[in-house]
Formats: sequence, structure tokens, C-alpha cells
Amino acid sequence: MGETGIFFHHLTPSDTCRHTALCKMYVWFTLLAGLAILPLFLLKTLKSLFPYLGEDCVYMLRSLRLGLRLTKYKKIKPFYSIVDCFLDAVRRNPRKTFLHFEGRAYSYEEVDKQSNQVARALQATAGLKEGDTVALFLGNEPCYVWLWLGLAKIGCPAALLNFNIRSKSLLHCFSCCGAKVLITSAELKDAVEEVLPTLQAQDISVYLLSETCNIQGINPLSDKISQASDQPLSRDLRANVNIKTTALYIYTSGTTGLPKAAVITHERLWAASFLQSVSGVTSEDVFYINLPLYHSAGFLIGMTGAIERGITIILRRKFSASQFWDDCRKHNVTVMQYIGETMRYLCNTPRKDNEKNHSVRIAIGNGVRTDVWTEFLNRFGDIKVRELYAATEGNIGFINYTSKVGVVGRANFLHKKILPYTLIKFDIEKEEPVRNAQGLCVETGLLVGKITKISPFSGYAGNQQQTEKKRLRDVLKKGDLYFNTGDLLLIDRDSFVYFQDRVGDTFRWKGENVATSEVADILTMVHCILEANVYGVKVEGHEGRIGMAAVTLKERETFDCSDTFKQVANYLPAYARPRFIRVQPCLEMTGTFKMKKVRLVEEGFNPADIKDPLYFLDPEKKAYVPLTEEIYAAIASREIKL
Repeated sequence: MGETGIFFHHLTPSDTCRHTALCKMYVWFTLLAGLAILPLFLLKTLKSLFPYLGEDCVYMLRSLRLGLRLTKYKKIKPFYSIVDCFLDAVRRNPRKTFLHFEGRAYSYEEVDKQSNQVARALQATAGLKEGDTVALFLGNEPCYVWLWLGLAKIGCPAALLNFNIRSKSLLHCFSCCGAKVLITSAELKDAVEEVLPTLQAQDISVYLLSETCNIQGINPLSDKISQASDQPLSRDLRANVNIKTTALYIYTSGTTGLPKAAVITHERLWAASFLQSVSGVTSEDVFYINLPLYHSAGFLIGMTGAIERGITIILRRKFSASQFWDDCRKHNVTVMQYIGETMRYLCNTPRKDNEKNHSVRIAIGNGVRTDVWTEFLNRFGDIKVRELYAATEGNIGFINYTSKVGVVGRANFLHKKILPYTLIKFDIEKEEPVRNAQGLCVETGLLVGKITKISPFSGYAGNQQQTEKKRLRDVLKKGDLYFNTGDLLLIDRDSFVYFQDRVGDTFRWKGENVATSEVADILTMVHCILEANVYGVKVEGHEGRIGMAAVTLKERETFDCSDTFKQVANYLPAYARPRFIRVQPCLEMTGTFKMKKVRLVEEGFNPADIKDPLYFLDPEKKAYVPLTEEIYAAIASREIKL
């Protein structure tokens, strides 16, 4: 008998029982330990298989919660609007700072009283009643906020006019929204005076935010506001306002022509205000707005989002790269906005030792290039960049809640179920969707969002033609209706969504599609080039459009013909290389830092018509050479082959 056998042979019955009990306890302990570890193991396995599962779940839960809130607001009677949300914030925190501007703080209670005075003054002076549209032609200043709140309290939609527009464009924007009242500031008085005869002929009332005005036809308003009562207004004054009522008119930026007035309903106002919540903004945050309030980014995401969150806004007249971080430190800013090239402007500022010494934790915006995004994070710290894709008038959008550099969002089943969309093939030359033999669209890259009750498209005020142009019928089945975003997107195998280009910013040459943003990125890598605006121009006798770029140069730099050629030759295929370059002192931008192309396209590349220096890519000389009238004539006669 072995040692073990001898051992067990000498055990008493009581010893055997104790041993059995210990064995059972060991088994149970092992089993319980395994069960305790199992969730961690499963979590680790899920994390490896689905690395963004946590962020996906948080995003979907937030979206569901906000969707339920919006559904609730649709059913509540009387209708609960953003104005009612503001009034609740006033009741909760009357002395909390709502707005900080140029050294002066305005509490929620102060802004509420100011808006009451505005509403009463406009009722008495302009005879405003529920449903009347009022155009605001103002820069970024506190009165913009309480003017809009005052109008909203009496049920009047506001048309937010771009303060950079003049003459024909100003009249166009004003007339298409059907406004009968225009309110402006002293700084913009000259622009209004220029079109005053036309406004008077149309029986438009014009008011100036000033105590006095010596121009006949422009009435001072500030004195009327200061004399009006600041007591609360009856909710009955907006009794007919509901979720589908027009709240605002916000104008598209006009990169492709005259601006269009996008109709923003109260439903859309609520949906846009939720973007801060989706991005993780809380009631304790401080939000920095330096983008224009006439635009959806500053007004909808920034200002109404701040009301929904009940937070403090730091308002600035305009963006300043040199003072940006000083402002953030001074006011303990925790959430910033960006759009267009503003983030690149920040990266172009001289380096400082205290660049990461700030409290900013979230950046919300769109349009940042991948290289700028990376540099921004390296220089200014671990900021959660919430890059989004959306259009003022659109019915579909994405947001990058994962902070993965270079993407505008993630596709998931819940998003697509609530807001149906698809990507379809688009013929850039014909500027229309590609259809199969059954007349239905072919799926590939142009984002279109299905128009439903949950995701409507309200169109453009006073422009049925442009509204209809954005509607796309018979997309996936006969009788369906989609909104055409005009944007090319890509969804990769990991469900990340990438913005590729705008259809209008894409041209076709030599049978190939050229994305202007990609070409511009390559050009701005040249040491002498500061900015590049790439577009396609027609050449007599050739199909499609050939590449051209308008560029600005860095300070104290001249155009380097040889280095620019090397850059485009090394990084771009022959069909994508800009054959013509136009050096300008500055690029024409919209008020939201988007580059305008229409005039450049129309002007083409004729040196007899253009005063700016022009260059032609000469493959034989392996350099860009000055574009002379002789070279232009040789191109026109096809002596030079393109």
C-alpha cells in the first residue's frame, strides 16, 4: 500500500468528513472565483472584438434619452419650447451668469428681463404679432441673444442675416424670408442705408439699436427698449407655436452662389441643441462662442445648446487665434467650438510654454483636416474633439463620439433605424445620381437621408426650385423620398464614417474624379503656400474640367515654381495635378471660413482677364512657369496638349 493509501487508511470517520467538506469548499470557492472573473474575461474579450463598444453604448443611450425627451415635447400642450427651457433655467438659477462679453457678465435673470423689454418695445413700436418674421442684421453682441429671446416670447420667427453680405445679396436674403422688419446695429448702418430705398419701396420697417438716428427711414430702437417694462410676458402671446412652427431662417453660406434661407422649425431647434449633451457637456461647463451667431454652429449648437444645458457662454465678437487660449484661461472655458479652418489657425500661432495650461476638455465642430487634428492634440493636450457632419438644412448627421482622428462619426443600427440613410453613386459630370435599368439609384458614395416624419426636410424659404433640387425621388424603391446632402462620404469596415468631399468641390478630368480637398492638402505642404482653394475649370475642346488652384503665400515668401511642381508630381497622379495656379493676396471666404469658388471658376485662367500672377504646369520643364498670353493661345489652339 502506497503512502497515500496508508494516510487515508489511518483517517478516522470524522477526519474523512472534514476532508470532504474542505474539498467541497475548495470546489465552490474555485467556482465562485471563476464566476467573479468571468465578467472581466468576457468584458476583455468583447473589448478586443469590439473596441468601441463602450462609446457606442453611451452614445446610443444618450441618443435614446434625448429622443424620448423630444417625443415628450412634441406631445406636451402647451408646447414646451427652447424659450420655456430658458425660463426654467431663470427660475432655477436666476443669478447664474448666462453670458459674458467684453468684461461684462449678464445673469440668466438679466437676460430674461432684457428680452421682456425687447418684446414689449417691438410690440408697441413695430406692431409685431405672433408669426411675423423679423430679420436680425447684427454682429456678435449680447443684444443678439435677448433680441431673439424677445421675439421668440411673442411667437415671431427670426431671420439671421450674415453681417458680411451687402447690396444685392443683402436684399436677396431679406426678401426670401418674408420679413417686414429689419433690426440692425450702428456698425452696419451704412450697409443698410445703401439698400434703404428698396426697403422703403417694399414698406419695410428698419430699426437701429441706438438712442438716436438722423437718417430718414431708419428708426432708433434702444430708447424704446430701455423705457419698456421688464415684467414677464403671457405665454398666450405664442399660443399657436408648435413643434413644426418655423423658429428661424438660417442662411447657407453661399459657397456655390446666393445664400438660401433654410427653414429651422422648433423641432430642428431642439434637435440641434441636444448636440452638446451628446458630446458630454454638463451644466457645470463653460462654453466659448467665437463663431458668428448668424450661423448654425454659433447659434444652434452654441447658444441654444447652452440654454438646454443651463450653462455659461463666453461670447466674442469674432475669432482671434492670438487671443483664443488667453480667453480660455481667463474665463475657465471647458468647451470650445471650431469650424472650417479655425483649428488650423490655432496651430499656426507661435508656440508657447503654457499651451497645455487650460481647462478645455471638449471641442465641437466640423471641417478639420487629419494632419491639423493631430497637431492640435499634440500641441494643446488631450481634448475630446467631437467632429461632426451635418448641414443646416439637412435631415441626417453624424458625430465622432470616439475621438478617432479623421472621422466624422460611426454608423450603427440604431442611428440608421431612426434616421434612415444610404450612400448612392453620383455622376459628377452630369451632376445627377446614377440609376439602373429600373430607374433606381445605385449604392456607393453620395449621402442621402430618407425624408420621414422623424427626419423631415423643411426646405428653403422663398425658393421652391432649390428646395425641389434637394429632394431625390425613387432612390431605393419607387415612391420613396430622400434629401440630397451633396456630400460624398465613406463608411469603412469598422463602421467609421469619413467625409470625402462635396459634390460641387469634385471635378472630373481625363475620366477620373478629383477631390479638391485632397489636392489642397498636398499644395499646403509646399513651404511657400499658406492656403489653397482648388477647383476645376473648363477648357475649350476638352471634356470635363482641368484642375486649378488659387493660393496665398506665407509672409515674406515668393511662389516656388520648382518646389511646387515636385510636390504635386510626387504626391498626385497626373490627372489630379493643378495645371494652373493663381496667386492671390487673400482667398475669398464666407463668414464661416469656407472658401468661395464660383467666381474663380467663372474667371478661368485667361491672363488677359486676370491681374493676379498665373502659372502653368509645364511637364517638359518640370516646373510651373508664368502663364503668358502666348501659352494661353497655344492651349486654346491645342498646340499645347493637356
